[in-house]
Amino acid sequence: MIEARHLRVLRAVASTGSFSAAGRELGCTQPAVSQQMKALEASVGTPLLVRTGREMRLTQAGEALVRHAAGIIAGLTAAEEEVAAIAGLRAGRVRLVSFPSGSSTLVPTALAALRAAHPGTRVSLEEAEPPRSVELLREGDCDVALAFRYEGAAGAEEWDDLVVRPLLTDRLVALVPENHRLARTGATGTVAIGELARESWIAGCPRCRGQLVEVCEGAGFTPRIDFATDDYPAVVGLVGAGLGVAVLPQLAVESVRPRGARTVALEPAVRREIVALTLPDLAQVPAVTATLDELARAGARQPAAR
Repeated sequence: MIEARHLRVLRAVASTGSFSAAGRELGCTQPAVSQQMKALEASVGTPLLVRTGREMRLTQAGEALVRHAAGIIAGLTAAEEEVAAIAGLRAGRVRLVSFPSGSSTLVPTALAALRAAHPGTRVSLEEAEPPRSVELLREGDCDVALAFRYEGAAGAEEWDDLVVRPLLTDRLVALVPENHRLARTGATGTVAIGELARESWIAGCPRCRGQLVEVCEGAGFTPRIDFATDDYPAVVGLVGAGLGVAVLPQLAVESVRPRGARTVALEPAVRREIVALTLPDLAQVPAVTATLDELARAGARQPAAR
């Protein structure tokens, strides 16, 4: 019989490459890791690791078991959390992963409301951009992942195996220096992105960067990207210093104070769908459900959603 604790050890060995490193990650000794791996190999009746000096390599059977381990562990976690909630033995635990602008806007509001309603629920937060955040969810390393995708982008089926809770639709806006010729347009109307064709550009995260190039090429030009950074405050700072223009999601602009810069509505409109994702088994866990509900309420209150 395969035990969940043995699967967790196998995943740690596979990801770290050694018994000692896996022990450090799991908070146990190297002999304990070795003993549990032997027990797992005895349970399945075949070697799972090839030991070559200090290195570990998975056998074909080991690779297969690691591939199934995330789903098995997620299912067991869902069962443990739901039974504990029903029995009233302990509060829930939720591991949340979010992209940065979601962390600074949606997450604080949602977690404050969650704590007020369920003070015993513990939530941890890590940051990762999609698609990495979605990978962490599928690998069993988080319970809820905030992610986004652009309207009309390819790969709409990439979340078909997940529970998708829509949070809001976020429109992209142009960001220009406050003394720019188009800075006053924001109060009166929209600007065609082609009017920025000859500007210097400051690009954001890789996915947003790809979307920017796609939209610009659709308007008949390729943007000259002079600066690229994943840090939204840095983008705003560069624009505010007059070093170029940028296109950012409205939610990202709301997460920082755009000193020296002005937002301008763009045509054609480009929007991204912001969602919270979880695995089907985890969607049955009360603490996860409560977290999804509060994130949805936080999304509905965002100015970007109106």
